[in-house]
Amino acid sequence: MPEQSPVDWRAASRRVFGTRRGRTAYVVVAGLVFLLVAYNTCLTYIRPNEVGIKRIIVGANKGIGKDVYYPGLHWVTPGTERMLTFPSDIQLLNFTSDPRERNQDDERKLDALNIQTSEGSSVTVDISVLYRVEDPYKVITKMGQGKLYEDSLVIPLAEQILRKRLGELDAEEFYNPAKRAEKVRKSLEDLNAEIVPAGVRAMQVFVRRYVYAARYQQAIEQRKIQDQTVFKNKAEADMAQAEAERNRIAAVGEAAVKVELSRGDAEKRKIDAEAETYVRKQHAAGELEVKLAEAEGARLENEALRGAGSENMVGLKMADVLKGTRVIVVPTDGDTGMNPLDLRGALKKWDVGGAP
Repeated sequence: MPEQSPVDWRAASRRVFGTRRGRTAYVVVAGLVFLLVAYNTCLTYIRPNEVGIKRIIVGANKGIGKDVYYPGLHWVTPGTERMLTFPSDIQLLNFTSDPRERNQDDERKLDALNIQTSEGSSVTVDISVLYRVEDPYKVITKMGQGKLYEDSLVIPLAEQILRKRLGELDAEEFYNPAKRAEKVRKSLEDLNAEIVPAGVRAMQVFVRRYVYAARYQQAIEQRKIQDQTVFKNKAEADMAQAEAERNRIAAVGEAAVKVELSRGDAEKRKIDAEAETYVRKQHAAGELEVKLAEAEGARLENEALRGAGSENMVGLKMADVLKGTRVIVVPTDGDTGMNPLDLRGALKKWDVGGAP
């Protein structure tokens, strides 16, 4: 093969960049290179779940800046400034011995807390602590950069305070949710009293699981079964007593109902008797008024018969009585004559009712 001549790069570059198009391409490439270098050295990107604090390395304002930088691109002067970032979202600490509950990406292993209760028993407790960086300036000035705030502040204080507060319970009180929650609340208050001045705040503490030693667990279960049996027997006795009381009240109520019914019947009979007496009195009073009216009518009639014209009425009555009898003609004049309508003269003549 024929030997190739070496490439003259200087001549080639003169041919490329000597033209107008070549110079434009050169400017564009140089600009892109400058932007790339500036982006990598002068701009820092803060992610959405982070905040930043500038550390000034040289200059009059050397030290930690107080300004907090939020997600986005921010200018950092190369060689004189450095952006330090902290997580702004809620962080989780899991104290557990269960490998299934550990984050695979987290190399930190926080075992479940072994709590010594007030009577000396041992309880293994799985606990979760939620916290967040509240003031990154305080964190970096008091604890330093990176994860020092977690390793030197949150984890040791959480372990210490939780062991102390939960250790105030006895073993059986772990079953009592009210007492357990009260100790968790006090643990959260004590923890914040220590870490808030350093710029970190605990949001919540969860006791998720607690396990006793096998022998003690069995003893507690047996005691709980006995307690439940006692409660069951007491509840049955209370129920029997309540049933007896209910029957007594029902009997008293039935007796009261019967008494009231008897009283009602007696009251009804009394009212019926009074009504009957009232009817009889009114009936008797009515009959009395009728009799009095009839007597008054008879009296008035007698008085009328004694007055003038009463003879004529008597004669008419006698004429009515004599209807249908035989007619006897008697003389009406002379010494033996008689006027049949003259009752007084007839009585005198016959000497009826007169003196002998």
